[in-house]
Amino acid sequence: MLPDPIDAKDLNIYGDDTLSWSRARKSAEAGMGLPETPAFLSTVGSEGRPHTTGIGVVEYDGFLYFTSGPGTLKSRNLIGNPACTLAYRFAEVDLIFDGHAHRTTDIAELDAVTAVYRAGGWPAERTGDTVNAPYSAQSAGPGPWYLYRFTIHGAVGVALTDPHGATRWRFA
Repeated sequence: MLPDPIDAKDLNIYGDDTLSWSRARKSAEAGMGLPETPAFLSTVGSEGRPHTTGIGVVEYDGFLYFTSGPGTLKSRNLIGNPACTLAYRFAEVDLIFDGHAHRTTDIAELDAVTAVYRAGGWPAERTGDTVNAPYSAQSAGPGPWYLYRFTIHGAVGVALTDPHGATRWRFA
């Protein structure tokens, strides 16, 4: 389950009600990890140049997880600057998380998260301190891949259906 925010700021300019975190979380938890839910990771390189790529994300124990090949631009960017964003379009809410992503090598964590991936249909397995599978996205390159844990620091949500609203949340 995604964590609870410690505060919220109403961003509405049209008089709509504040978008509740419970509504945004319900939409996120229903759509996260599904192949039809677009998810995009944005990182920044050492020269300040942004990079955005589509990724597969799962939630486990209040954190978001994704994989990346050791030589990919997103992995190289995260080594230099772990600050990043994850952006989604869910059925009822656009939701953008900001936070930090760090590679995890904890065996128990890798086993738990690869089990979540398998439950969602991707046959991921832990191989040492990496993730491997018979296939992945074309742009991911061949495995093994690193597993990254994304810690949520903030989020902005915009409701796509009635009642509309926009809110910024801050997390611990």
